[in-house]
Amino acid sequence: MKTFDFNLHPAISRGIDDLGFTEPTPIQRDAIPPALAGRDVLACAMTGSGKTAAFVLPILQQMAGTPSGRTRALIVTPTRELASQIHEHIEALARHTPVKSATVFGGVKPGKQEKALRAGVDIVVATPGRLLDLMQNPWARFEHLEFLVLDEADRMLDMGFLPDVRRILSRLPKKRQTMLFSATLPHPIVKLSRDLLTDPVRIDVERRSAPATGISQAILPVPEQLKTNLLKEMLSRGEVENALVFTRTKHRANRLAQKLERAGFSCDKIHGNRSQPQREAALAGFKSGRIKVLVATDIAARGIDVAALPHVINFDVPVVPDDYIHRVGRTARAGMVGDALTFASPAERPLVAAIERAVGRSITRRTIDGFDYKAQPEGRLEIPIKERIATHRAQKSEDRARSRAKAQRGSQPPSRRSSNRRARATR
Repeated sequence: MKTFDFNLHPAISRGIDDLGFTEPTPIQRDAIPPALAGRDVLACAMTGSGKTAAFVLPILQQMAGTPSGRTRALIVTPTRELASQIHEHIEALARHTPVKSATVFGGVKPGKQEKALRAGVDIVVATPGRLLDLMQNPWARFEHLEFLVLDEADRMLDMGFLPDVRRILSRLPKKRQTMLFSATLPHPIVKLSRDLLTDPVRIDVERRSAPATGISQAILPVPEQLKTNLLKEMLSRGEVENALVFTRTKHRANRLAQKLERAGFSCDKIHGNRSQPQREAALAGFKSGRIKVLVATDIAARGIDVAALPHVINFDVPVVPDDYIHRVGRTARAGMVGDALTFASPAERPLVAAIERAVGRSITRRTIDGFDYKAQPEGRLEIPIKERIATHRAQKSEDRARSRAKAQRGSQPPSRRSSNRRARATR
């Protein structure tokens, strides 16, 4: 089946052609027809499978040719990056239609978002926290809502958003079409789907979560203290050119990005402690190719969509196997190919084993020819939290001492200050 065989509105088909889509992905092929028929949908779809178009196209089709000026669709997603990505897809697919969309998420001033909700923009893409805040206002009631999508529902569960999601749902019209997409279906999400959906079409629900078929996976065993050396070696050789690199913590992301920058590699970082403008600038630089390496924590695992991204590197093995699926799913998107490399220290072997059990197969082990696996590390990557706190306190104490000394000098009588200067001048 070709994409245009869905008998979509000509204006929507033009948007599809502009993006170069020729055939639907499996999730699009299975989800779009029942969604077009107005059915609720429960879909278990892996990252990078093309699921955004699977729910956006039916919404656009059902909006085609009808008056706008009010919010008719709400898409709730866990992260700002994913909200922005979905918004970009909507704008591209709807560019030849009058349908307008807007994003609602934290980290930025709410003025523009409030304006969009007051105006009744057709589609709102939102994260739970900011949306719930704005829904306290009378101009954000969604009384005309016809379509609701929960995307990456399991990630919302992981991030603790499920109570917020339930509060949002309690304030929405009961009569609506609802679609729930999730890469995995843990019990709380299954329960949510039962409360949320009416006689849904179930798509690929029994499938084991697995990376996309175009991903070439490999485990690179390496001592923990030599992971940075190995990454720099692969970058220097050109074996890795553009890469999204995942670390376990924000501190490790900061330290790794710093070390790569000092070694001369164009690099930036994205994690929860960075402001929204910083995150957007880092992602824009990476997408444009100006930045070759983007170091990220798992907050970015489901919100980065980079065309033809060749490499994803797990600098740290993820603790939860599902996070491995989502991380490596940033490459080989929409039928393309890519490499997913995992640096694994001896202490991380049990985590690797858990991942292999989850994906149902053994992952190839690789070593890098010519790399000195017995070399001395170039300093520490991670500074223990107690040491960081002690350093911070010492710095604050030093700053206070300097401030007190400066205040004391400023409080001396003018005659005494001038005599002190003369005394120093004669020494």
